[in-house]
Amino acid sequence: MRRGLAAVTAALVAAVGCGAGEKADLVVEGSPPATPYAGPLDIATTTRDTYTPQALLAESGAAGRALECDGEIYDGGGPDGWSGGDGGDSPEDGLRLFFDMFDPQMPRSGYRVERSADGRVLYSYDVGGRTKVAVVVAEDQKGRPGWGPETNASCDPAELPASYTDSLGLEIWTDSAGKRVPTTTLTSYAGAEHCGWETAHFLGIARGEGYRQYVRDPDGVLASVLLTTPYDDDVRMPADAQDTGYRYGHWRLWLTKDRTTAYVRTSDGVEAWPLAKEPIACK
Repeated sequence: MRRGLAAVTAALVAAVGCGAGEKADLVVEGSPPATPYAGPLDIATTTRDTYTPQALLAESGAAGRALECDGEIYDGGGPDGWSGGDGGDSPEDGLRLFFDMFDPQMPRSGYRVERSADGRVLYSYDVGGRTKVAVVVAEDQKGRPGWGPETNASCDPAELPASYTDSLGLEIWTDSAGKRVPTTTLTSYAGAEHCGWETAHFLGIARGEGYRQYVRDPDGVLASVLLTTPYDDDVRMPADAQDTGYRYGHWRLWLTKDRTTAYVRTSDGVEAWPLAKEPIACK
């Protein structure tokens, strides 16, 4: 998964569960998208050390190019190898093998065949007629008979249905227009239980100045040396604070120009979430 905000999202998803509550068919008939992918399915992939959208496209081949994201590609990879005895008897078996082998953080139902050509099949998971997850399966690769996964790619989780992200416990914020905010821009999550941080909450923001992490720690479970200032659950909103428009439940995010503290307006008042000196992660 992507690093930074998205890596945090991936860790949270893994902790909560994969595809919780989904029992529908893996592959459905569906309706073709308004603009189906028309390019080649056999596109050479290149592995790179960076994790930029350009690198993800290079690594995900046709799957990455089949996406119709509102923003940038979020995750992608391939070719994904399978052993000689793993290959399935059908393209759907190959898609199922992808989930069985790699346990990706993607919806587990509702895929449709978007295109077939030259021993490959492109499966897409569509939202509003636009491809948000794509998986290419291939048949009879060198030393690997049968059908198996080749490349895969996905858009930001915020572009997936709320029913899916809610089932995983993902906290997707909205902007002033009510649009879901990409997790690569803003994300929040509760602290990990196995680190004893379950009463803490983390807020990550990626902007032009880089990634910043703020912390809500009402019980003081985090060492104070990790934070720039103490958490305060009852403060006056600074005169120069501006409403970002970002909302999650009853939380409303306000920031000052120096970005040293995140001010979260709640139904009970205003909380001051201090900036972490460095991103904090449970190990």
